[in-house]
Amino acid sequence: MVAVAILAAGKGTRMKSDLPKVLHSLGGRSLLEWVLNGISEVQPVRRLVIVGYRGELVKQALLQVSDHLSSEPTLEFVEQTEQLGTGHAVQQLLPHLEGFQGDLLVLNGDVPLLRPQTLQRLLQTHREQQNPATILTAHLPDPKGYGRVFCNSDNILQQIIEDRDCSAAQKQNRRINAGVYCFRWADLAEVLPKLTADNDQKEYYITDAVNYLNPVTVVDVDDYQEILGINDRKQLATAYGILQTRIKDDWMAKGITLIDPATVTIDDTVQLEPDVVIEPQTHLRGSTVIGAGSRIGPGSLIENSQIAANTTILYSVVTDSKVATGTRVGPYAHLRGHVETGADCRIGNFVELKNTQLGDRTNIAHLSYLGDTTAGTRVNIGAGTITANYDGVKKHRTQIGDRTKTGSNTVLVAPITVGEDVTIAAGSTVTEDVPNDCLVVARARQVLKPGWRLKAPSEG
Repeated sequence: MVAVAILAAGKGTRMKSDLPKVLHSLGGRSLLEWVLNGISEVQPVRRLVIVGYRGELVKQALLQVSDHLSSEPTLEFVEQTEQLGTGHAVQQLLPHLEGFQGDLLVLNGDVPLLRPQTLQRLLQTHREQQNPATILTAHLPDPKGYGRVFCNSDNILQQIIEDRDCSAAQKQNRRINAGVYCFRWADLAEVLPKLTADNDQKEYYITDAVNYLNPVTVVDVDDYQEILGINDRKQLATAYGILQTRIKDDWMAKGITLIDPATVTIDDTVQLEPDVVIEPQTHLRGSTVIGAGSRIGPGSLIENSQIAANTTILYSVVTDSKVATGTRVGPYAHLRGHVETGADCRIGNFVELKNTQLGDRTNIAHLSYLGDTTAGTRVNIGAGTITANYDGVKKHRTQIGDRTKTGSNTVLVAPITVGEDVTIAAGSTVTEDVPNDCLVVARARQVLKPGWRLKAPSEG
């Protein structure tokens, strides 16, 4: 059995943020969520997160996302009140893992790109070799500044030498310590009390614990990019680029067309069905689902929304909404705040919908705003129609019945109910409920005054 400990106590001063570094977002998840997701294949019996800076915020964020993972072991939080190094962080586990007889996998909360398969291979090697410790290493193209790892032909660790202490020949070695460890807990627990802070930083290092254990197996990661840590915003952007390449390559392999992948971003939390086409300059965020055969973009943002099959969304923004099959949205439409459309609707140029529900085959072709509205089937909303839903204190709803038509520049002053098969004349301001099957004309009579014109200033 294996327990996993994630080091997540640091502030991350180079991020220049009050937010703990491990809670910064990367492709729809926090850095720490990525690490937690990566341990799924090792099937841990214990999950311990070592927290320090703004620990309560870290706890709250993780508990919110782990509530739905009932099959996973409960998250345990371990306090590191002073951040005195990686070794000091692991020392805090001693009372929590007293009597534990399995293996301990130690990860960093700011290393989000480790693949589950890599951790599984590390653990499998550790168990096969039955050594007290196994460490993950990587071959960097440019290892300058990193300590070098030296091992024999059997991948048994010989020594770790800091970059500044390496000879010219030793610096040719590109293998570095990835900072990911698997220990036999009983052996580690014996050496943790022996760690000292006899160094320039006055910190306790987990690498010193490795030096007490023998033999130690070395496992190389296949892709060195997996072990890249996040210390500043530039490294966060680099990791995002790597992650996006992974995500988009995976979707294209599953039958998704990306017209210009370099201009598209897709959160890892997004779900796409076969034969979806994503046009350039399109961004998919959050818990978005795109149905089969839909065409999204160019120039669109879809966030936390469900888009059904065979839908087209062009140069538009859709957030927290549901768009039914066969509906066309855009160009330059905005759906927000829990909009739900029926099937085969048309939502056209410069239309904004907020907290509005539409029946099947309803058309809002251009230049309209519907807020807090329920419209039935086959409704036609004329250009410039708006619902005046806010009285300065409260929002009010508008009800529009099936097959009703509004003329251009109609204003519906909520709260109001307009019945079925109603026609509203252009330019009307409707303030009272309208029964079924009638024509509404709600505008002042046109007045003509022959011979009248505005006098010029010179005419007095």
